[in-house]
Amino acid sequence: MPPGPPFPEHLHNKKMCGIVWCYTGPIRKAEKVFKPIRNFKAPALDMVGPIPHPILQSLHDGLYPPGLRWYWKADFVRTLPDEASALHVKHAANMPSMQSTMHLYPVNGVASRVKNSATPWSYRDAMWAAVMVGVDPDAANKGKISTWAKEYWSALHPYSAGGAYINFMMEEGENRIRATYGKNYNRLAKIKKRYDPANLFRVNQNIKPT
Repeated sequence: MPPGPPFPEHLHNKKMCGIVWCYTGPIRKAEKVFKPIRNFKAPALDMVGPIPHPILQSLHDGLYPPGLRWYWKADFVRTLPDEASALHVKHAANMPSMQSTMHLYPVNGVASRVKNSATPWSYRDAMWAAVMVGVDPDAANKGKISTWAKEYWSALHPYSAGGAYINFMMEEGENRIRATYGKNYNRLAKIKKRYDPANLFRVNQNIKPT
C-alpha cells in the first residue's frame, strides 16, 4: 500500500490484495449490485463509487512515473484451484519492491463470445489474464525483480492455459510465441510471408514468415 494519500496511514506499506471493480450498468442499480459484495466481507479500504472512465484508466499513474525498471511474466488462466491460490499467497508475500504487483484481469466477458479461431487471440475461452510484474526505480535491482517474477511464474505456470497476453511477455523465445497464438500461429506465419517475407518488422514478439 503506497505511503501517501488517498490511502489511510494505518495501511501504509502493508502488503494487500485489492480488487478494482468496473461496473458499467445503470448507475441507479449500482448500489443494489454491490450490496452482496459489500456484505460478503468488510474490506480494509472501500473507495468504490461513480467516476468517469478516463479516471479509472489513470488511477495508478501517480504510482508508476516514467523511468521505472519493469520485468513481466504472464499467462492466461482457465481455472484457479486452491493449490494455485496458495502459491499466489506465498509468492505475493515476497514482493521485491513496493511497486511490484500481480494482477488477474478477468477476460471472460464479451471477448469470450468470439471463437478462438476468429482472430489471432487463441485464448478467448480463458477466465483471466495473469501477470507478475517486478518493478523498481533502481537499475541495480533488475536481478531481484526479474528473479521474483520468473520464480512466481514458474510456480503458477502448470496451472495456466499455456500462452500469455502478448504485450505482457518479455523476450521468451519462439516456443512461447507459438504457445500464445496456438492453432492460429501457422495462419499468421503465412500472412507474414505474404506481406513481410524478409521479416523487416521483427522488433517485437516475432512471427517468422514461413
